[in-house]
Amino acid sequence: MTALDTEVAAPITATEIRRTGRRRPRRLVRLAAALLVGAAVAAAGYAIDASGDEQPILGPGVVTVEVGIDHSRFDLGTLRVQEGTLVRFVVRNDDPIDHELVVGDAAVHRRHAAGSERRHPPVPGEVSIAPGDTAMTFYEFSEPGSVTYACHLPGHVAYGMAGTIEVLPAS
Repeated sequence: MTALDTEVAAPITATEIRRTGRRRPRRLVRLAAALLVGAAVAAAGYAIDASGDEQPILGPGVVTVEVGIDHSRFDLGTLRVQEGTLVRFVVRNDDPIDHELVVGDAAVHRRHAAGSERRHPPVPGEVSIAPGDTAMTFYEFSEPGSVTYACHLPGHVAYGMAGTIEVLPAS
């Protein structure tokens, strides 16, 4: 009998694994499980966001819509209101520069696009918001169709600070 035939391999201890630099199978299993769970959560989140579910129709009556401004972008998203709804827009400007929210028809936006007022007093559907401030305006959506909102300070519409609100007929 040789020495190799009679020796029984002793179990490897955790200390020996650390000393020899061999990988620990449990860590790999945990890492793989964490990656799989992370991928599943990300895929589920994407599926929910990409589902295309329509936003609820706001109204009738008075409703409040909170609008954030960050990195010269409105976070208004898709907004659908019922004809005859009065919307109170509460606008928070988290940017270090001035902004405005102007809601209205094409004539209102032409006037503001050609205007030179950096700030103006609030009127229905129009409000200036200083950096770090919150302001409010109201707008009544009286006819079905699309209504535009925008910030007409120099360069802001070109940067993407504009959108539309869908107004649906009263049921």
